[in-house]
Amino acid sequence: MTRSLQVVRVFLLGVLPVAAQTESVSVAAAPPSRILAPAPAFRFPNGQKFVYSVQWHMLNAGTATIGMRRSQAGEHLTSTADTAGMTNKIFPVHDVFDADIDPMSFCTTKVVKHSEEGSRRQDRTVQFDYARRLSIVDEKDLKTGELKHTEVASPACSSDIITAFIYASSLPLTNGYTEMFPVNDRGKTTDVRIQVETREKIKVPSGEYHTVRVKAEPFSGAMKGKGVLWVWFTDDEKHVPVQMKSKLGFAALLFQLQRIDPQPGGP
Repeated sequence: MTRSLQVVRVFLLGVLPVAAQTESVSVAAAPPSRILAPAPAFRFPNGQKFVYSVQWHMLNAGTATIGMRRSQAGEHLTSTADTAGMTNKIFPVHDVFDADIDPMSFCTTKVVKHSEEGSRRQDRTVQFDYARRLSIVDEKDLKTGELKHTEVASPACSSDIITAFIYASSLPLTNGYTEMFPVNDRGKTTDVRIQVETREKIKVPSGEYHTVRVKAEPFSGAMKGKGVLWVWFTDDEKHVPVQMKSKLGFAALLFQLQRIDPQPGGP
């Protein structure tokens, strides 16, 4: 149970899959790992908050949200994860994740996360110094007051585990489309490979949608060969993520779009 709930903070607290056995990937077939600048027609989903239900083996495990707004830094993303019901009694989670994104390059420039997971309480800030190719990580244990500072080598541009959903939605997602991009979590970078698998119609609490199903898996780093995640994006120019599914051993987590709420910071 405890390990399965970690998927909430890893991929919706979103985007590095931690799941079941994956197929092997040929290095020769891999595209270069990169973050592509958004196309001129792309529009960030400012003023919208996506609210997802989280199910664990058909049980209501909680709620996750992703919202975006304009800010002085360019684009600002806020995501939350909260357990509910029996899951909350066994292993309560309350996470708040904030990220600043450069809208011209799609590089994440800063991440701030507040975590309450079980008995653990922690604040973490990751500042990206792309000029020096470093991720600067500062952590504070809110129970003991212990401070930790680390600097980790990073690429010239990367996404974070939640903004990666928005980044993937900006890509063409045509039949057979494949892309690989760096995703940073806690200062450490993993190359994530996505591939468009098929188009299908699905039903979630917010309605029925024609979707593009995309598989995402870690191609390099500590997570290589350990996970896979599927994301269903609406098959239109918005590419709204309406469903995500991940597995972890015997466990399974399913995220489904409940609704889209308006919020300040829209166009």
